[in-house]
Amino acid sequence: MTGTTPTPAEQLPLEGTALASDPRLLTAVRAIGTRHGLDYTDDSAVTALLTERRGALRSAERGPLVWLGALALVIALLLPFAASAASTQAARASLAASGPLLVIAVAALVRVRDRWKQELRHPALAGYREVLGTARAHGLALAYAPGWLEGRRKDSAGSWSEKAVAPIPSYESVEPQAGTAGGEAVPHPAEDPSAAGPAAQVPAKSQAVTAYETVADQGGWHDETGCLLVLAAGGGAVWGATSDTPAGYAALVLVPVAILVWLLGRRQGLEKERLRAEALSYVRAVRSAQAAGARVPELSPALRKLLDD
Repeated sequence: MTGTTPTPAEQLPLEGTALASDPRLLTAVRAIGTRHGLDYTDDSAVTALLTERRGALRSAERGPLVWLGALALVIALLLPFAASAASTQAARASLAASGPLLVIAVAALVRVRDRWKQELRHPALAGYREVLGTARAHGLALAYAPGWLEGRRKDSAGSWSEKAVAPIPSYESVEPQAGTAGGEAVPHPAEDPSAAGPAAQVPAKSQAVTAYETVADQGGWHDETGCLLVLAAGGGAVWGATSDTPAGYAALVLVPVAILVWLLGRRQGLEKERLRAEALSYVRAVRSAQAAGARVPELSPALRKLLDD
């Protein structure tokens, strides 16, 4: 029995309706659920599982042991510098203390990492990754899978890394069953086919969405470049004034160049925001179609990042 559709903030990689679209997949999913004591076709139960497990992962990453390890590491690294400015006896005491502190710091951080991996490999969460891998083998594309579910880390730009600690498993592909191909959902065998609504339509990717995928990671340098040009212009003008060198004033030509760079950056930013709005609408439409049971294409990294945001 499938649960109600989660709110947009709680969207699942695959809803219960999609898992029930193929009787063979449904049988496999129920077998996995029996092993782990959870009905993976119940959207409410899966949403609660993911919320609980993500909270546990965050606690493992931000608990007191993390701060203890970080503090011990900082002190252990600073003590040798403090020892160089202290008397001989104090220096020896500082150096003697830095060793045990370093050991404590490393042990604490290793323990944090081990606990994080342990939470990531929670049996019910591992079972859900198995469900997603099985669904993919049966021809269901994962439009979206949160990076934390596979143990990915976010980089400085906010994007999930490609390296996964606990990736969704890959299985041998299963030939599609008659009546399940073509991107249309098949009613659950226990449901009345006459009561099922029309099959959800997967939206077509527009040129604006394709353009956003191209420019999603571009830009961001115009402000910095403009500021550097203004600083260079100011430096040249100051040099010209203090050294009585009129040629230094020629650097002031960089000011209009900086303004031009800023204007180009603003124009690019406005266009990128317009494309982002189009891409976000497309992503939401794909997720809605998937929630209704349609088979959807896998989203690109740029589009998946919109869901992470």
